[in-house]
Amino acid sequence: MADKKPGIDQTLIRDLANILNETDLTEIEVEQEDLRIRVSRAGAPQYVSAPVPAMAAPAQAASAAAAQVTAAESARASKNAVTAPMVGTAYLSPAPGSRPFVEAGATVKEGQTILIIEAMKTMNQIPAPRSGRVVEILVEDGAPVEYGEALIIIE
Repeated sequence: MADKKPGIDQTLIRDLANILNETDLTEIEVEQEDLRIRVSRAGAPQYVSAPVPAMAAPAQAASAAAAQVTAAESARASKNAVTAPMVGTAYLSPAPGSRPFVEAGATVKEGQTILIIEAMKTMNQIPAPRSGRVVEILVEDGAPVEYGEALIIIE
């Protein structure tokens, strides 16, 4: 009897596509043994805010100034941010009620576990990509996270 190589499970791909539609995600990836499947939406909508007119009311001008400050902080944070390598649920401690892996102000070493992301009922330890000081933790314990979302800032 000859070994038969299994084909790509089209039902799995359809199920993943349905998950994208139901959850408004833009991308999902699944890995099982030596098979990896990534499904993403082509041309996912991008939201861009309109510029504030020069003759805006003082409240609008203040809002625009705050948005510029936030953009500057985001640029600084993005180069120092540890981002989510997958979609899932972030946990800041190894077990409910236990101490968190790291806290703001703590010093971490490269490779040290800084949080866990649960994806598809698998707990994935997320290591610090570099040594440094934890400036800010941007996610709440048990919060859902998207791929590429900033989680922790390490300087």
